[in-house]
Amino acid sequence: MILAFSFVNTSVYSQEIKQFSSDTIPVIKKDTIVIPLKDTLNIKPIDSLLIKPKDSIKKPKELLEGIVEHSADSLIRQDIKNNKIQLFNNAHIHYKDIDITAGYIEINNNTSTVIAKGIKDSIGNYSQLPVFKQGGQESTQDTISFNFKSEKAKIWNLKTEQQGIIILGEVSKKHNDSVIFIENIRLTTSDKENPDYYIKIPKAKFIKDKKLVAGTSQLVLADVPTPVVLPFAYIPLTKGRTSGFLMPTWGDNNRQGYFLQNGGYYFVINDNFDLAVLGDIYTNGSWGLRAESGYAKRYKFSGNINIRYENLINSLKGFDDYSKASNYNIRWSHSQDSKASPNSRFSASVNMGSSKYYKQSNNEYNTNSFLNNNLSSSVSFYKNFVGTPFNVSLSMTHSQNTNTEEITMTLPSLQLNMDRIYPFTGKNGVKKNAIQKTGLTYSMKGDNRINTTDEFFFKKQMFDEAKSGIQHNISMNTNMKALKYFTISPSITYKDVWYFDRISKKFDDVQNAVVTDTISSFSRFNEYSTSVSLGTTFYGMFKFKKGNIEAIRHVVRPSISYSYRPDFSYFNEEYQKSAEEPDEFIEYSPFSNGIFGKPGSGLSNSLNLTLNNNLEAKIRKKDSADSETEAKKIILLNNLNFSTSYNMAADSLKWSPVGVNAGTKLFNNKLSVNVRATLDPYALDVNGKKINTFNYNNGGSLFRLTNAGLTLNYSLSSKKDDGKKSEKDQKAEDNNSDGVFGENLTATNQQTPNQEKKANVKEAKLYQSKIPWTLKIAYSLNYANANRQKEISSNSIMFSGDVEITPKWGLGFSSGYDVKNEGFTYTQLRFSRDLDSWKLNFNWVPFGDRQTYYFFIGVKSSMLSDLKYDKRQVPDKQLF
Repeated sequence: MILAFSFVNTSVYSQEIKQFSSDTIPVIKKDTIVIPLKDTLNIKPIDSLLIKPKDSIKKPKELLEGIVEHSADSLIRQDIKNNKIQLFNNAHIHYKDIDITAGYIEINNNTSTVIAKGIKDSIGNYSQLPVFKQGGQESTQDTISFNFKSEKAKIWNLKTEQQGIIILGEVSKKHNDSVIFIENIRLTTSDKENPDYYIKIPKAKFIKDKKLVAGTSQLVLADVPTPVVLPFAYIPLTKGRTSGFLMPTWGDNNRQGYFLQNGGYYFVINDNFDLAVLGDIYTNGSWGLRAESGYAKRYKFSGNINIRYENLINSLKGFDDYSKASNYNIRWSHSQDSKASPNSRFSASVNMGSSKYYKQSNNEYNTNSFLNNNLSSSVSFYKNFVGTPFNVSLSMTHSQNTNTEEITMTLPSLQLNMDRIYPFTGKNGVKKNAIQKTGLTYSMKGDNRINTTDEFFFKKQMFDEAKSGIQHNISMNTNMKALKYFTISPSITYKDVWYFDRISKKFDDVQNAVVTDTISSFSRFNEYSTSVSLGTTFYGMFKFKKGNIEAIRHVVRPSISYSYRPDFSYFNEEYQKSAEEPDEFIEYSPFSNGIFGKPGSGLSNSLNLTLNNNLEAKIRKKDSADSETEAKKIILLNNLNFSTSYNMAADSLKWSPVGVNAGTKLFNNKLSVNVRATLDPYALDVNGKKINTFNYNNGGSLFRLTNAGLTLNYSLSSKKDDGKKSEKDQKAEDNNSDGVFGENLTATNQQTPNQEKKANVKEAKLYQSKIPWTLKIAYSLNYANANRQKEISSNSIMFSGDVEITPKWGLGFSSGYDVKNEGFTYTQLRFSRDLDSWKLNFNWVPFGDRQTYYFFIGVKSSMLSDLKYDKRQVPDKQLF
């Protein structure tokens, strides 16, 4: 093998070199002596018998395993006498997987070592510091001495980054390609020249992509040592997730005493699944457990599971307010990737548990969940049968009212649907006339429904009261044109309901009362209805020759429909002797307890009227006289709808109240206005009961306003809205996720890698007169006058906003005021401070039942997330 440092073609730049240090490196001319290279292709094979034995005293020099490549911008000097090569200005060498760049590099062929240093420029600044790269590792230092044969190195003033942690070492010794011993270490996540904080460690052992084991460790803030000292430190540096302990949060409250919360252990099961087991403990004996798990498989599915259980003790045994409560909550979210199976889908969204969990929990800070009185869950599977119009879905649902503690579940619900088919279509699918346009749909739904309460949830009584049934629906409709501008749409529907039990009422002579029994037997009923609708759309255009308004367009969509349904209760009602009057009989339906209801009672023969309006305007541009310039379209009235009906089969009060709805957006869509009202044409008697007399015949107006409502939503911001909002941001704004109730308080400082990338350090500068801010205002007013009470049933205003006082100081607030009850609604104040490597948050609920605060200061990096201080006041809750 050719010696890498002996047989190297060198090139020298003949130019003047400025003096960068006290030692001047002379410029030498190119060596005219050409060292011939051996042609490896013409080497003849050597007879092993002719090889002379080597002198045992003379040991051959060991050869390198690769060729050393080198280059420099200003000077490459070869010292043949000392067998050295000197590289100057942007010097670079490459050997195997090792790269070294520096201002000055000296290669010693005798010892197979390399010394790399920085250089001083004309101003005197030390630049071009050595950068050492091996594999995926990179480090910067003042000076490095590296041996090619042993691959050991000695480093002065090391700087390297491992998994987001910056390691600064005074003297380091590289034992091999994975182990480094370091002295006088500073450990930080701050990338500043003078870190705002660091952990000072005298000695440590660093193992590449695995861990850093150190001795005594001390936290230093702004070069000021703190009393926070640990006898030893172990920092995992593995790539990706790693198992480890989760540090708890401490605090106290008046009812449970001192506590430790959210402490536990994080398990990395495999690349697709992890698990965190956390616990809470209180000095009065209360405790809580929580298991959180996330799972994902690329292009298949993803989800997370959260199970919580709390055993809470209020006060101390012997006191009057002593009480116990056990609460639990289960949350599960699962979504399937659309690429996994185009024709089938499985999804889950579960939120179920004790009705009082969110109100009594000491470790739940989801504000929206606390203010919401309903919990719901759904687990469903959908399958589409390719080549057929049929699809099937199997689901389990859950609905829970946390105030009444009533729970409704379907275990399970099966639904079979047939997409619309056209049995009378023409050749090649042509649909020209009403017969060919006739469409047929079918659906079948089978439910096993359970109604229970918290007390009997998942107990035997819950399943004993389950009810089942199957419902079939068939509908057929078509449409046709009439008088060119009108559309007629007739339809007919048929419903068939199957039950597996029925009600039977009998008169018991012993009890002298009517006894109701549930008989297990197959029973069914059916009903049908028909309808026909007539609708059209016409436009009105009002053009203007002068002014900014070019035209106003009025869109009107009137519709009239007729529906008919016979009285099916006549064929399905049964009779039983009354207990009060022996000669009288009571009428009842054996299907009254069925999950799909009982047959429709009473003849329905009604006429329905609707009128929808829409107003739009075109505005000319003020600075353009060109008629061809496209005008801007704005909505003056998004909707103005009227609806009512007339029941020809009723013996009185045939007209239903007129419903009015109107809505629009103003000020560049920033203000949303919605108005609703109900107008009743009938009058009231002296007792406030509706009578079959029109209101205007009773000395009143044409209609009587029974209720009305007004809602306003206004959004303001210092930044101009360009209308380019992402779907996710728009959805969050529409749902008002933080809105009037403020942000959810979190219990940890853990961040996902994506969040860390987005958490860019903001530059501190003066805003001058520009302070970014956002403000959202919602107003709601409801008026009730059904019984001449003429009262404002509700009147409240809610508001929330955020202000960036400086680029690193943030202030947020959310609150509201109930004008009717004269009191503030749930109020929250939020403060945040960006401390470069650290972050500070303070959330405060100053008054109310949820009065609390939460203070947090900690390192942003997830690798040092346990380096934090947080203090929380848990809201005092009376268990009941």
